[in-house]
Amino acid sequence: MNLEDKAKNKADQVGGKAKQAFGKLTDNEQLEAEGRLQHDKATLADDADKLARNVKHAAEHIKDAFKE
Repeated sequence: MNLEDKAKNKADQVGGKAKQAFGKLTDNEQLEAEGRLQHDKATLADDADKLARNVKHAAEHIKDAFKE
């Protein structure tokens, strides 16, 4: 994931939290749910990227272990 994607995900997380809070404040359940979905979707994308990087890192360690 490049820097632009990370920034977009962070903006979506913050925007989703704001939308969720505004929905709760105005008793708008649909807006609250949309905000939760937006936040969770961006968080999931970040988590998937972290998992991919960790798997790649672990694979490199395994590959290096077999070289020795």
